[in-house]
Amino acid sequence: MRPQPFYRLLLLVFLLSAGAHTVASADQPKTDKPETDRPNILWITIEDWSADLSCYGTKGLETPHVDQLASEGVRYERAFTTSPVCSTSRSAMMTGFHQNYIGAQQHRTENKQPLPHGIRPIPHLMADAGYYTCLMSGKTDCNFLPDKRDQLFMGKDWKHRKPGQPFFARITFGGTHRSWKRDPVRPINEADVELPPYYPDTPFIRRDWANGLEQMQLVDRQVGALLKRLDDEGLTDNTIVFFISDHGRCHIRGKQFLYDEGTRIPMIVRWPGKILPGEVNSDMVMAIDICATVLEVAAVTPPVPLHGASLFSAEVKNRKYTFAARDRMGDTRDAMRSIRSKDFKLIHNLMPERAYCQYSSYKEGVYPPLAELNILSLQGNLTPEQQLFMASSKPEIELFDLSNDKHELNNLADDPNYAATKAELLKALQTWRTDVIQDQGVSDEFRAVGIFPETCPMPSVSQWVEANQDAYDFKTHGLPGWYPTRSLAGWQAVKATWEPWVFRSPTSKMKRPKVSNAIPSTQKDKK
Repeated sequence: MRPQPFYRLLLLVFLLSAGAHTVASADQPKTDKPETDRPNILWITIEDWSADLSCYGTKGLETPHVDQLASEGVRYERAFTTSPVCSTSRSAMMTGFHQNYIGAQQHRTENKQPLPHGIRPIPHLMADAGYYTCLMSGKTDCNFLPDKRDQLFMGKDWKHRKPGQPFFARITFGGTHRSWKRDPVRPINEADVELPPYYPDTPFIRRDWANGLEQMQLVDRQVGALLKRLDDEGLTDNTIVFFISDHGRCHIRGKQFLYDEGTRIPMIVRWPGKILPGEVNSDMVMAIDICATVLEVAAVTPPVPLHGASLFSAEVKNRKYTFAARDRMGDTRDAMRSIRSKDFKLIHNLMPERAYCQYSSYKEGVYPPLAELNILSLQGNLTPEQQLFMASSKPEIELFDLSNDKHELNNLADDPNYAATKAELLKALQTWRTDVIQDQGVSDEFRAVGIFPETCPMPSVSQWVEANQDAYDFKTHGLPGWYPTRSLAGWQAVKATWEPWVFRSPTSKMKRPKVSNAIPSTQKDKK
């Protein structure tokens, strides 16, 4: 890994050679730098994916185009998102601020509000500075206003910019979201994949995992085609490329949770002539650091200092902790905060009374392994490590020694040997919650205290919710936290619905089944 001062020296030389910049006013950033001297910026995002790429050492798949990008730039080993779900993490990345600070922490916010504190979206700052801004895919997914593509960006493709005008382009490849396609070109044998120990090693879960890796191979080819376009148009040498995911894996213990599986992301940066190729960086970096980096390389000063910092800064080099937060996910209520150092992770569960796997219509509708895991749990066939995530409640504090427990399975929160570490992390986390994000925490209304019956009166939570839509205000109080969410027979019926889909052939045109109620829709159709 190259020493950080070398990064700074390269950047300093670049900025000095391009000319000094000025800011005309607090809310209208401008630059005196000639447009042709400023680099183009291409920010590539994939969805719902951890560092499951061959350049990161993942077994079974091949991602040659992303691997090449990494070989031509720097690959970050410790990169994290600020939230483990799309709309909240994307809200942070569109602004450079933690989502809680800007009131964007509730996934699928309906009553969206304008950004507070004088904050402006990054594309607006770049447009004011003379960049042509474009979103080359349809999804913005922001929990604030403005939230539409044509309100945030100038166009849909950099080809529409003026001659010589630099561009700031963002694009999302959404295939790795849970509508996975098989790869007929290079199908993956489930025997070649490696499962983490918190998932049971069954053919069903192996095949599902392999299907996800195949989808990443398809996305890799899309990335390759986009990078080839830069080459074909002679733009590669003057374009800085960022490659990340919006948050971690769309697996049971990943997306929506603050373990590394939900927050660790791939991050690769290529900048020909400014970043030496083949670098591997172990700094503690966050997705919102890209926002600060983009503004720095474009010589733009934001009206409000960002929460992120430039990837080339001493602040990032010396950063001790990264932080993340999870709040409401649709109608599923929970709240968690985390702090991570290079060696430790502490998670504060603000609603420990709720099960990890409380009812989520999203996860129960699109995650086949959830059925397998629930069946094995109800049958008593999980290992103690696997059963942890199927508990009916959570410990308030979870503490993990990552140097000895990379899968975050051994909770040391009550171990007296780690009392000092726990106290230090809790204090730093509380300072962040108070001073940085101005954390609202959770209320009794959010918890739905005293709202629902003590136990589920029907065979499944989803069945009860469907039958009681007019009797309860689920928008205000969310859904009940009852667990388990279905009977053993109910989960077995769900798995039977999923099996043809999970084990379909690489060339299959089968449509994904719908699993929403206690009786899967495919079963209803047969009646």
